[in-house]
Amino acid sequence: MKFDYKKIIDEVCSAYFWPRMFIMIVSVFILAINYNLFLLHNNLVIGGTSGIATILSKLISIKPATFIFIFNIIFIIISFIFLGPRKTGMTIIGSILYPFFVSLTSGFCSALAEKIILDNFLLVVLVSGLLFGMANGFLYKTGFSTGGCDIAIQIVNKYLKIPTGTASFIINFIIIVIGGVMFGLNKAIYATLIIGINSFLVDKIMLGISDSKMFYIHTKKPKEIQSFIREMHSGYTIMKTEGGYTNETNDLIMCVISTRDYYMVKNVIEKIDPHAFFIISDCYEVYGGHHKKKFPFI
Repeated sequence: MKFDYKKIIDEVCSAYFWPRMFIMIVSVFILAINYNLFLLHNNLVIGGTSGIATILSKLISIKPATFIFIFNIIFIIISFIFLGPRKTGMTIIGSILYPFFVSLTSGFCSALAEKIILDNFLLVVLVSGLLFGMANGFLYKTGFSTGGCDIAIQIVNKYLKIPTGTASFIINFIIIVIGGVMFGLNKAIYATLIIGINSFLVDKIMLGISDSKMFYIHTKKPKEIQSFIREMHSGYTIMKTEGGYTNETNDLIMCVISTRDYYMVKNVIEKIDPHAFFIISDCYEVYGGHHKKKFPFI
């Protein structure tokens, strides 16, 4: 029997559709506010379609919302041709909403920007980076996007076999450099800081803040360590392993421990077996058992 993974993908995408849609709309609205209030007003080019719009608004006096809308529509058509309807479907709503919100909030943000006076430009960068990162983090977590250069990056990845991260870096780097030439090196540096804050927040929102640690423990005293883990009221898994150098067979203990118990568990294991070899990594999400996700739709 053939496994119908496409059906499962459809079920996952349709689950909690309206809550995800609400989060997407709020996120896109925040992106539009951030663009008009901080990025466009201060000539900060952070890459993407918005960055190109900022550059062109100074060169040929085209309204950013108009350019973004036209650019997005063109790339939606290109996406249908090269990426197919499934991937394109998740970008259509965001691609249309974003320029609409940019146009809707333009006048209000222009008036508000004149009244907001921040003594240090780094505060502008910090606030903009926080808004940009939080909005993008929740937007990506819902599975939607605002299209534009995101579509170009996916096409480059698919047909030129360039990794998504590399393609994104190349395209955005070129846009930022052009922005730096037009508005000055200091603005390019500030834009890079905003991107750094954005990347950090997107990772934290997408993955979450690690509240657990995963231990992989190779020890000559498995019974004692298993007994200790049970005392911690934590489960564990035993995996049969073979040493690549010694060819010795042994048991590898895998367990998940709360971050607050990390140092204590680590020190106790070292006390039980000073020669134990163990690997510790962040554990962002644990499913099953007594662990439940509070907001499954994001």
